[in-house]
Amino acid sequence: MRFYPMFFQAVFSRMDAEKAHRVGFAGVRAARAVRLSTALRVYTRADPALEVEALGLRFPSPFGLAAGFDKGAEGIGALTDLGFGHVEIGTVTAQAQPGNPRPRLFRLVRDRAVVNRMGFNNDGAEAVAPRLARARRELEADHRGRARPVLGVNIGKTKVVPLEDAVDDYLQSTRTLAPLADYLVVNVSSPNTPGLRRLQDIESLRPLLSAVGAAADEAAARHVPLLAKIAPDLSEEDVLAVADLALDLGLDGIVATNTTISREGLAADPAEVEACGAGGLSGAPLRERSLEVLRLLRERVGDRLVLVSVGGVTTAEDVQERLAAGATLVQGYTGFLYEGPFWARSINQGLARLARRRG
Repeated sequence: MRFYPMFFQAVFSRMDAEKAHRVGFAGVRAARAVRLSTALRVYTRADPALEVEALGLRFPSPFGLAAGFDKGAEGIGALTDLGFGHVEIGTVTAQAQPGNPRPRLFRLVRDRAVVNRMGFNNDGAEAVAPRLARARRELEADHRGRARPVLGVNIGKTKVVPLEDAVDDYLQSTRTLAPLADYLVVNVSSPNTPGLRRLQDIESLRPLLSAVGAAADEAAARHVPLLAKIAPDLSEEDVLAVADLALDLGLDGIVATNTTISREGLAADPAEVEACGAGGLSGAPLRERSLEVLRLLRERVGDRLVLVSVGGVTTAEDVQERLAAGATLVQGYTGFLYEGPFWARSINQGLARLARRRG
């Protein structure tokens, strides 16, 4: 499997980061289009011992793909064929929007990191909904008789909508997408939509989450598990306040964490970092802070919430560390860009080996 780092160095590292993402994602989808999916699933399938019960759902593996890779639900089946136990699509907004001007995605290879200021570029909830419906049907057909990969939907605020109208904007996405989601994530923590992180303030977050939760259940005619995604840049006091709010509102969980605006401790040349400009940093440099936030949350909430840990995960040992620290599920994204298409398989195999050693 180690051919990919050489391929990355020779090809993708010389290509604009966003173009490389499009080319790579197209390659993943092509494997499914030419009907390699069945063989691929046999090769990448997680050990049944890795199955996890969470959010009232059965996950074939605790390891999944974070929001940001498949923003428009264009390759869910292809991605689950690679071994991800769940795929969280989005961030999706109520209205279609192009996102921020390019270039807007940058690699810091020495740090195994990425800086992005994509700006929630997506086709809008109405366009994404039929893709989600088709993906659900395909997942159910592909995985009859076994736990199928779980489908999460991450929603955010349309950029042109004022903050005072944010709740109505989120509700539009909720009503359109909740009936098709296994679980729903409210993203209030991206640094790339102006003012969005202000919605993490408790006085703004409470009415937003209350309204989205009620609307999701009504639209789907069932309980749709609801989670909030928070930033790593919150203070300890604010992290605990969000945890208390989640408990008070009866949320199902918290996703921690999104990208960071911090640039501390990077190995890259400062001029290279400065050239990337503003945006959220993801990847290995986020590891320690993401783990710290996870531990804070788990200590606060005990076993009353599902905690999804994301940020700086590369190896099976990283995933196991998060599980041991209190995560119910773990997500990755940036590692996928550096490790290649069989990354999820490698993680799942490593988790199975670690479980056998403990047993």
